[in-house]
Amino acid sequence: MLSDKDRIFTNLYGWESFTLKAAQKRGDWDNTKAILKKGREWIIDEMKASGLRGRGGAGFPTGLKWSFMPKDIGDKPHYLVINADESEPGTCKDREILRHDPHKLIEGALIAGFAMGAHAAYIYVRGEFYNESSSLWKAIHEAYDAGLLGKNAAGSGWDFDVIVHRGAGAYICGEETALIESIEGKKGQPRNKPPFPAMAGLYSCPTTVNNVETIAVVPTILRRGGSWFSGLGRDEKNAGTKLFCISGHVENPCNVEEEMGIPLKDLIEKHCGGVIGGWDNLLAIIPGGSSTPMLPKETCDHIHMDFDSLREVGTGLGTAGVIVMDKSTDIIQAICRLSQFYMHESCGQCTPCREGTGWLWRMMKRMVQGNATVEEIDQLFEITKEIEGQTICALGDAAAWPVQGLIKHFRPEMEKRIMEYRKMAA
Repeated sequence: MLSDKDRIFTNLYGWESFTLKAAQKRGDWDNTKAILKKGREWIIDEMKASGLRGRGGAGFPTGLKWSFMPKDIGDKPHYLVINADESEPGTCKDREILRHDPHKLIEGALIAGFAMGAHAAYIYVRGEFYNESSSLWKAIHEAYDAGLLGKNAAGSGWDFDVIVHRGAGAYICGEETALIESIEGKKGQPRNKPPFPAMAGLYSCPTTVNNVETIAVVPTILRRGGSWFSGLGRDEKNAGTKLFCISGHVENPCNVEEEMGIPLKDLIEKHCGGVIGGWDNLLAIIPGGSSTPMLPKETCDHIHMDFDSLREVGTGLGTAGVIVMDKSTDIIQAICRLSQFYMHESCGQCTPCREGTGWLWRMMKRMVQGNATVEEIDQLFEITKEIEGQTICALGDAAAWPVQGLIKHFRPEMEKRIMEYRKMAA
């Protein structure tokens, strides 16, 4: 388990104030000027050495992503965009950073922006996060009043502004290019890539989009050193600490910061008081937010919570939104509800997603009743394959994967439901 001395988010539960004075007591804004004086190349190299991978779901190496930004600033300004849309069902970590530790995010934005030659950061906040955005606004105003933002930010000689943009609650705006479109005042629909945002992003200028948690850990990594962060976790490709959101059928649902690679069973039993009714009452777990395929109990017994371990068993760490389902769960109904969510949130731009998500939901509704044939299970799986990988963004994949996980691990339950319906109909 992660020791207290290695925790980055020391106010995750809001036991102390989120204000600047309290944040400084916790170590935030501690000689930020000295970090910036080491230069852009040093910061990016240190981030590469840390092994930090994006905490928004994709897990792309952060330092490498920053290095894609043009080194020279030409006619077009550079921008940092921070994704605080957090609309993935089962995920509730970024809102806690905004609510209780916003100064970590603001300081991280300054450092990341400086490293990429950006004089401005846009924080795109999900529309429903009213209280969270209020805390963020207050923290930003405090930083301006203290000279930590604006002209000569933190005495570094670098001018830096932070702009909060509140969205309208659209899940699709969690996709980086749809988020950019929304900031520009357009309908939130993903763009074709290339060009990638590092070349033509916000207002057609070089842009990097990072998740809230990714940016918030940056100041601590740079103060303690990339080698410290890379020394935590399971291995160099799955390094550091991670915020896990555990919900569902556990005794004490919670958010917790732990080492990357912690066994899933330990995560649930040590931090959540275990599964309701005991570990043997476990049916399945969705490990990384609703878009990742579920894991049956026999896999949950030994799996580790990191990018590579979960990929090896056909799922993903995603946002680390852990959804626990015990044996009282109607597993078919649970996945049907997710299918309805993805159908509702599809932007409608790509035909496979626009039409396919509706097909999935309608077929899943019949699977819940059992009003289908066994052969239609294969047809349902085939439809997911016609959606997966066929769309501009990953929403099509997100809709397909939960259904694929259901068929892979609980096909006998689906067949049983169909046979029972036939008996009743007869």
